[in-house]
Amino acid sequence: MARLESIALRLPEAVRVDIEAWGGEPTFRVRGKNFVFADPAATSLSVKLSPEEAVAVVATDAGAAPTGYGLGRHGWVTIKVRAGATPARWRQVEEWVRTSYTLVAPKTLARIVLAEDDLG
Repeated sequence: MARLESIALRLPEAVRVDIEAWGGEPTFRVRGKNFVFADPAATSLSVKLSPEEAVAVVATDAGAAPTGYGLGRHGWVTIKVRAGATPARWRQVEEWVRTSYTLVAPKTLARIVLAEDDLG
C-alpha cells in the first residue's frame, strides 16, 4: 500500500479516503472524485482508462479484468498486483494511476500531470 500511496499522493490535490462502509478499503480521490479503488494491501486496484486502453489491458494482461458494479463498461479495469511485483509492473501501475487521474481530475489539474508526462 505504501508504494501505491506514494504514486497516487504525488498527484495534485490527491487524497486518500478509506471507505468505512467497505471495511476501510482505501480510495484515492481528487476533488471528491475517485481515481483509484484498492484493497488494503494494494494487491487489487481499479483504475479508469480510456475505453480503448481498457479493452487492450484486459486482453493482454492476465491480471486485469473489467471492474464490477457496471464500472467496467465505463473504462474501469481491476488490476492484480502480486506481493513482490517487479519494478516494471509498478511502472505500469504508476502509468495507469496517472492515466486514471487525468481522466477524472478537473482539466486544469489533469493538464499539470499531462505536461509532466510529456517532459518525462
